Amino acid sequence: MFRSLRIARWRAFTLIELLVVIAIIAILIGLLLPAVQKVREAAARIKCTNNMKQIGVACHAYHDAIGTLPPAYYVGRGYGWNDENNIGPTWAILILPYLEQNNLYQPYATSIQNYQAFSNPNSAAGGSLDFGWRGLRSTTMAPYRCPTEANFDVQGNRTVGGWARGNYAANTGPSDPGTSINGGTPVANPSSGGTYNAGGVLCVNWGAALNRIEDGSSNTIMINHVRAGVNAADMRGCWAFGITASTMNHAVGDSPTPNDTGSNSDDVLGCTDRPDIAMGCWSSGYGQVQARSAHSGVTIACMGDGSVRSVRTGVSNQTWFFMNSRNDGQTWTD
Repeated sequence: MFRSLRIARWRAFTLIELLVVIAIIAILIGLLLPAVQKVREAAARIKCTNNMKQIGVACHAYHDAIGTLPPAYYVGRGYGWNDENNIGPTWAILILPYLEQNNLYQPYATSIQNYQAFSNPNSAAGGSLDFGWRGLRSTTMAPYRCPTEANFDVQGNRTVGGWARGNYAANTGPSDPGTSINGGTPVANPSSGGTYNAGGVLCVNWGAALNRIEDGSSNTIMINHVRAGVNAADMRGCWAFGITASTMNHAVGDSPTPNDTGSNSDDVLGCTDRPDIAMGCWSSGYGQVQARSAHSGVTIACMGDGSVRSVRTGVSNQTWFFMNSRNDGQTWTD
């Protein structure tokens, strides 16, 4: 007897069934992506916070060795704070030996010392307008780079060019940097009104001793977060370049709070105005520069005592002013 052979046949999916499966997969991916993004942002914030902590420790080690915190940058005798062709080494260069970067620093130590001496207002101090230190300007520095930054590959091209980017800037106080040169004590008006002392912590040719942070080192910002410029002429974030590249003053005028979205907010020669990405900029000269970050809803700051804190983008203008002035005599709560 012959048995009939039965051939199993699989029923094909219908178009509707396929569409339902695809829709379910899309929903699952949609639920998963925000979670992945949150994990990435949390990791980036941790890395950025650790960078800030390293920088804070290095600044304090510099203070232990020298007796003061490092200046924001040096300006030679007879040159203005905003003379980009003749400015000297920055705070980020001066703390290299305390960031385990002595091998990078030492080949340029003599040049740095020559320029330091030339920045002394006493002409008998000697020194020279030595620019040999600029040889380290293109070095990529991992401790100065926040993982959220999108413009690391855009090197700054002003004044010999080739300036590598970073994301941390000295707090010169909420006033014109020129008024705090050599440790001057300016007064300024926050955008919200009032007149207060507005001394910085790391100023031009001058760094505060910890006992000169009159409002308390734990209450005053030392290092702020900065975003790199979106084009080569925009020097924001260039760690070895002074002025508005690795230093900042803010909380006044049209630069009121961190991550502000105003047009023409920062004042950086050669920049491009991009308020659509919270990088508003006036390109005709140097002046105020605001703290900015790509972290969601916050900027990260290193306080004068070396501690690190997140500052809400929505912080009030007056509170932001007080956080950045070392001697306003006011209290604040974030």
